[in-house]
Amino acid sequence: MSEKVDYFDNETRLEGIFYLAENEKSPVVLVVPSYAGRDEFTLGKAQKLNDLGYSGFAVDMYGEAKTGSTPEENLALMQVVLDDREMLQRRMLLALKAATEKAGVENSRSAAIGFCFGGLCCLDLARTGSDIGGVVSFHGLFTPPVGSSYNTDGPINAKVLALHGNDDPMVSHESVNSLANELTAAKADWQIHAYGNTAHAFTNPAANSPDDGMAFSESADRRSWKTMSNFLEEVFA
Repeated sequence: MSEKVDYFDNETRLEGIFYLAENEKSPVVLVVPSYAGRDEFTLGKAQKLNDLGYSGFAVDMYGEAKTGSTPEENLALMQVVLDDREMLQRRMLLALKAATEKAGVENSRSAAIGFCFGGLCCLDLARTGSDIGGVVSFHGLFTPPVGSSYNTDGPINAKVLALHGNDDPMVSHESVNSLANELTAAKADWQIHAYGNTAHAFTNPAANSPDDGMAFSESADRRSWKTMSNFLEEVFA
């Protein structure tokens, strides 16, 4: 069963889709989309969380449930949010509030998973110091925010899991090490899993541009979802 949930960032209407678990008081997991926006891939992952016993909440980062129809449109939509990391973090906190209120759970009984751009969004939610239980980045970007009032030197309270393709051209090995150092300095409970011979967008069956460093990997997709499932079990234990 799905239900549209409207929430607002000032005048911008954000449109989440909530998938209720069979047990109505189950934990809720936010699903944050890639640069394409809150598309069918995102909705499918939110639904799939029901199979694990969780309520899923598909997040809208662009407003009015906008999605791009070409890579150029996707990039343009993403760049508006990426250029304002304070707005990005605020929208993640607003999504968390909308989801937990809808599910009737505390923040500690919630988590967030995100794909590509959505992975960065989940890491940025953790960087706010939110008391969400945990965040998971699938082939996400690791660049920390600059100039956001949320970007403090305080601790990261959420458990953090980053699932990364070792051959992802968008995230250098130096960026992986920088994230590890950042999370350690913030006293986070963190894990980074790197999958060998694996490129960007490895969870997306439609990714088929190996020359551009984007390719689906059945094994990395399966392994990363299992790792996420185990992580969520620990977060909500």
